[in-house]
This record gives sequence, C-alpha cells and structure tokens, in this order.
Amino acid sequence: MTDTDQAAPGRRDRKKRQTRAALTAAALRLVAERGLEHVTVEEISEAADVSSRTFFNYFTCKDEALTEDPALDGAPVVARIAAAAPQVPALRAVRLALDEAIDTMQADRELWRLRLAVISQNPALLPRLMAGNIATEQAMVTTIAARLGVAPDHGHPALVTAVAGAAFRTAMLRWAADDDTRPLRDFVDEAFAAVAAGLPDPPSS
Repeated sequence: MTDTDQAAPGRRDRKKRQTRAALTAAALRLVAERGLEHVTVEEISEAADVSSRTFFNYFTCKDEALTEDPALDGAPVVARIAAAAPQVPALRAVRLALDEAIDTMQADRELWRLRLAVISQNPALLPRLMAGNIATEQAMVTTIAARLGVAPDHGHPALVTAVAGAAFRTAMLRWAADDDTRPLRDFVDEAFAAVAAGLPDPPSS
C-alpha cells in the first residue's frame, strides 16, 4: 500500500467532518435569521454548497442538523466514568469525564452560542435534544451503579446523573450567554463545586 493510499481515508474523514460542520453552521445561521418553520433542507444544502442528497447522508432532517453534535456523544463520557480510579467520588468522576466535551465546545464557542440561541427560540427542538440525553443518562446510571457496587435502581446513581446533568446544562447556558472571556471549564467547575458543597446560598449582591 502506498503512502497516498494510506492518506486517503484520513482525507475522506476530514472532508466528511468539514461537510457536516458546514451543514450544521448553515442550518443554525438560517434558522436564527428566519425561524425554524421558514427554512428548508434545500436551502440549508445550498448555503453549505452541497446537494440535498448529500445533506441526507449526514442528517435525517433539519432538526437533527440543528441539535446533533459530536461533542454530545455520550459514549466517551460513559467510558471515562467507568475508567476513573475507584477512589474518585462518583460526581467527581462525571466531572472529569466531561473534559473532552468541554474542550470541543470551547473551541466552537460561537457555533454553540448560536445553537443554544436557536434552541431557546424554537422550543420544538428540545424533545430531540433530550432524546439523546436520555440514552446517555441511562448508561451513566448503570455505570455509576457498577462503580459504587449498588443496584442501578438504588437511587443514588440516578441522583448523581441528574444533578451532574443539571450542573453541566446550567454552566453551558451561562457560558453561552456570557459576554466575558471566561472559558466553559470555569463555569462547569463552578457549578460542580457548588453542588459538591451542598449548594450553599450565594452572598447577597
């Protein structure tokens, strides 16, 4: 096999990632400008300079193009929770497992700010966003239960999963709406620290 043959899969993968990113960016930009009901797959494809057939190689519908992102893939997060050292508390294990997603989202901050604004303006997108989270949360509950040596229906794994999810979503929304230059990691650490401390009331402003 030649060096050219070996390099070809890498180039194809990069091209696929670029095409997917272009479709997502076009979909978010057009929906932000016109509203969800006034944008078609054909218009998204044209804006990304690809055919509608190409669009459907990546997404089943425009809603999926708006809400799905590789950073939201829960499988790596679940795997990192399982791989965390046994002495690490469950909530801390979840926080550490989010590091790669945090870095990926930080690198695409403007895209994520646009995505969260679009979802906020179009609540019909929330069920699709939540559907993926449900599967991930179920896997997290099972993994955390195994780490703790308790049954999946114990309640504590589900509570850790729910609280961690709420902390991350709160941090993400604050980061997306914030005008300063603080990275997402700061907001996430702040939220998880507050939960770990028992959610003490903040001082009066």
